[in-house]
Amino acid sequence: MKQVTRLLCAALALQAGAAFAEDTGPADVKFEDFAVQASLSGQAGDAAEGAKVFKDRKLGNCLACHQNAGMKDELFHGTVGPAMDGVADRWEPEQLRAIVTDAKQVFGEETVMPGFYSLRVGKNVREDLVGKPILTAQQVEDVVAYLATLRE
Repeated sequence: MKQVTRLLCAALALQAGAAFAEDTGPADVKFEDFAVQASLSGQAGDAAEGAKVFKDRKLGNCLACHQNAGMKDELFHGTVGPAMDGVADRWEPEQLRAIVTDAKQVFGEETVMPGFYSLRVGKNVREDLVGKPILTAQQVEDVVAYLATLRE
């Protein structure tokens, strides 16, 4: 019965155009040397759109864990993760893409950062996100483009 269920789920996923690996998320993402070289969407990111996703409490919600001096007008910056000021001086865009896509691929399973283009998002997932990545491929590219602007 499990095999039939898996085949049915796989067929439905293919029919819907989804390319997800079991338990991890989109199967077409290639992690190499703690980086993802290719754009997830096939397009460049838009830094202005990435800033919107970064601060949006219903999308990236990055400010819940990270401080960002460039967004000083936004309330409640978290301190769980490192400050984003100068992040582009510490990481290459390909590495930032890997971190945003699935931080567990870079920092290990113990990191609390969810995979934003992965199904490894933690516990108590919002009902509308069960079985889906938090961000779209283009939103990840936009966030990476924004992060790439954050230099000291």
